[in-house]
Formats: sequence, C-alpha cells, structure tokens
Amino acid sequence: MMLSFFDQFMSPTYMGVPLIALAITLPWILYPAPTSRWINNRLLTLQGWFINRLNQQIFLPINQGGHKWAILLTSLMIFLITLNILGLLPYTFTPTTQLSLNMAFAVPLWLATVIIGMRNQPTAALGHLLPEGTPTPLIPVLIIIETISLFIRPLALGVRLTANLTAGHLLIQLIATAAFVLLPMMPTVAILTATVLFLLTLLEVAVAMIQAYVFVLLLSLYLQENV
Repeated sequence: MMLSFFDQFMSPTYMGVPLIALAITLPWILYPAPTSRWINNRLLTLQGWFINRLNQQIFLPINQGGHKWAILLTSLMIFLITLNILGLLPYTFTPTTQLSLNMAFAVPLWLATVIIGMRNQPTAALGHLLPEGTPTPLIPVLIIIETISLFIRPLALGVRLTANLTAGHLLIQLIATAAFVLLPMMPTVAILTATVLFLLTLLEVAVAMIQAYVFVLLLSLYLQENV
C-alpha cells in the first residue's frame, strides 16, 4: 500500500487508543533531576546555564510582576524544544505538528495575558486598540482592525509552529525519497542529495529550537504589554 507524505503527521494509535498523550509525557523522563549536592555533573550545569541565559533574555524587559511567569514559560520552551528535536528522529511522531496541540498551548496562555491586562490596567489594555493621534473618522475602523489582530494572535502562534515543523518534515522526506530512488540509477547525484539531506537535517534542528524560542518570546511580549 502506498503511503502519503502526510501520513507521518497522523496521530499513532494502538488498539484504537491514541498515543499522542504518551508522546507528550515521555520526554519528561529525559530531563535530569536536580540534586542536593554542591557540585553537579556537566549535564545539570549545562542545563542550569541554559535556563539562566533564557530567563535573562526573555524577562529582562519585563517588570517584576511578569517574572512570576518565568517557571511556566521556561518549562514550556524546554518542553517544545524536546518535542521538536525528538520528532526529527526516524520512526517518531512529532506532537507539535498537530495544530490542535499548539492551539491548546497558545490560546490559554494568550488569554491569561489578556485577562491580566484587563484586571490590572484596563485603561492601558483597551488603549492598545486605538493608537494615539488617530483621526476621528478612522476610529471605528481601527478599533475593529486592532480587535481582530488581537484575537488572531493565538492562531498565529499555533499556525507558525505547525507550519514550520510540517514544512521541514515534508522537505526532509521528499529529499530522502529522492536520494533513495536515485541511488541505483545515479549514485553520484544520490550522494550529493544525501549531503543536502544531512545539511537540511542540521538546519531543521536549528529551526526546531528557534521555533520554540519564538513561541515563548511572543508570549512574553504579549505579557509585557499587559503587566
């Protein structure tokens, strides 16, 4: 039976039970647990350095009230990076290629930032819907446009992550298929194609990390507007 290129994005099932929950849960086993020792091993030291640099990068422009989100956003970024990179392994399933999962991450966190802004500073939060100095005839139109752009934010977060990972996986599969088909006919071209595939895989590893960082960075920017 011929398989479609998009079959790799179908949620795996076992005896009719979806395994996406298992795919989401298992990456937590890979994280090293903190110890009470004064001197940690290299992996824990590297993990701590990475988390500190991430917190400095994301939460430096945010005031003290937004620092309560540090644990949540840092955990989310490490979790997304792990899922994205594990999805590049052969015969694995990438949960973050599912728009439903990405929207489940994006919508509650975006809605929480909006609710915080409406509760803490409603005037400033509503003021974002109307830029200062707007001509009077354009006020209704701009309010409608800014409101639509506000509600599109979580959709843009989910679609961006889904589209980038899906496009990368499809491109890798297309080039891998081409290299496999060309190998018996034109070995030299197949070797060049395999080289391109290797370089593309390295690029996709970078994309997997960058997209997770962008997802959390945009959430932090939305938080900065509302705290």
